[in-house]
Amino acid sequence: MFGDGEIWIDGVCRDNTCKNVDIKVATIQSTANLRAAAPSGEMRCGWIENPTPGNLWLIDKDATWTITSQGQAVGPDAAGVDNIPQTDPKQFVDTSRGAGHGYSCGCLSVETSAKDKRITKVISGKALPLAKCRADKALPKP
Repeated sequence: MFGDGEIWIDGVCRDNTCKNVDIKVATIQSTANLRAAAPSGEMRCGWIENPTPGNLWLIDKDATWTITSQGQAVGPDAAGVDNIPQTDPKQFVDTSRGAGHGYSCGCLSVETSAKDKRITKVISGKALPLAKCRADKALPKP
């Protein structure tokens, strides 16, 4: 990230091993509204898991929270999914043999439906090193 979040860069793998990476500008955004009062939400930290296409979960000490489900089978996808932070490729475990599905570690500021174990809105987030979640004894294994 550069500045106050105006420009974000990311590595794009050029092959399945991700040994060859191109660095590209991923996002250019206005930060004019970032200094406004932050919306309230609950902070949930844990595994951010994308096991298959269309499915995205946050697994924390309390539950497995559905963020999106394939075909919205578990209900509407969360608003603000684009607010989930980009993960450093070195901090992502690919469980799909190169198809881009797996898990990372992070914290998300969210609104939830506790009854449905669903995240209804992602307000913001921060990627964390895998070691942070691995060291948290309250978290289940991904």
